Amino acid sequence: MTPASYVTAFAELFGPPPADAAHAPVPVDWDTVESWLGLRLPADYKAIASAYGPLDIGEFVWLHIPCAREGWFEYGSWLEAVRREAPDGLLPWGETRMSDRLYWDTTASDDPDEWPVVGFREDAARTGADPWRRYGTPLLPTLTTLVGEGLPPSASRTAFLAEVDPGPWTPPVPRPAPSPQQRAALTEGAGLAALTTLVPPPRKPFLGDGTWEWLYERLGTRLPAEYVTLMETYGGGCWTGWLRVSAPLSTGEHGLAEQVRWVCDTYRELRAEYPEFQPLAVWPEPGGFLPFADSIDGDQLGWLTEGPTPEDWPLIVYPRHAGQGPPLTGTLTDTLLEWLRGRFGTEGLPSFRRVKDPLDHIGFEALVDPA
Repeated sequence: MTPASYVTAFAELFGPPPADAAHAPVPVDWDTVESWLGLRLPADYKAIASAYGPLDIGEFVWLHIPCAREGWFEYGSWLEAVRREAPDGLLPWGETRMSDRLYWDTTASDDPDEWPVVGFREDAARTGADPWRRYGTPLLPTLTTLVGEGLPPSASRTAFLAEVDPGPWTPPVPRPAPSPQQRAALTEGAGLAALTTLVPPPRKPFLGDGTWEWLYERLGTRLPAEYVTLMETYGGGCWTGWLRVSAPLSTGEHGLAEQVRWVCDTYRELRAEYPEFQPLAVWPEPGGFLPFADSIDGDQLGWLTEGPTPEDWPLIVYPRHAGQGPPLTGTLTDTLLEWLRGRFGTEGLPSFRRVKDPLDHIGFEALVDPA
């Protein structure tokens, strides 16, 4: 089939490509993308992506394409984050609103046009059932099957990329080779010294335009000294493309003070309606949950404000897609260090144990002072 025939077949299922200039397709240099991947991609996927751009199919399936929108989506980071959690040979192309992952099985054929789609179902994984659905067909026939199973025959620009259109994607600059000291820090050492060896901090951490005393006044409490030291070392940013830490002293809407207010208010609203799923007290309630970081999937990491001083507060994860678990037992720095090493995982902070070499993906992307 030709690219035009793939687009025609997709349009017969889901409607024609957008005619409005506001949602024009995103230019994709497929040769560059395939060179970065080290793989050719299926022709139906390239044709649909070129004609439509990133898509919300049936208001349920997200078809991701090589594009980028700062703060919202970056193809390379997304692909690597999903790929490292999958068995070898699976290449992600999309996901669903239920956080299921959609892949091609690249081991099934030397011809990418014959790669069958494989789905990983999060809900099934949590219940102990077989989480894998093997469709046995390439992308376009699989979408046809899903329509036959009830997927609405509609397609529109992905909602979180609709207000400000994404732009072309450029492959990242290759990472420098890790030093012997970094390699050793994967298994040796503890605390901040080991963490800064494993993941060198930015030269100029971005904390924000306020002061710690301003933040404490806004929150109504001081924060653990370990957190303050960690933030003054790294600042705000994103760990390993997953765990986002707000700039603590930012006085704007993306700073920690505003994050705490929004998360705690939202939790209280949900708790009032669904108390069985939101069992925690939240700050400033006694012993309440006080968040300071979130995952790209909406999980929250924070403290339970229990004990005589902030130094006694245990860490806890408020997971988005699972029941509430118990507090964590380690310190913030060592929990982060062990998570990066692949030795620790819990709901909301998934383990990287399946990764062949953690140094291929761990790192810290620092926020930059907007001034």
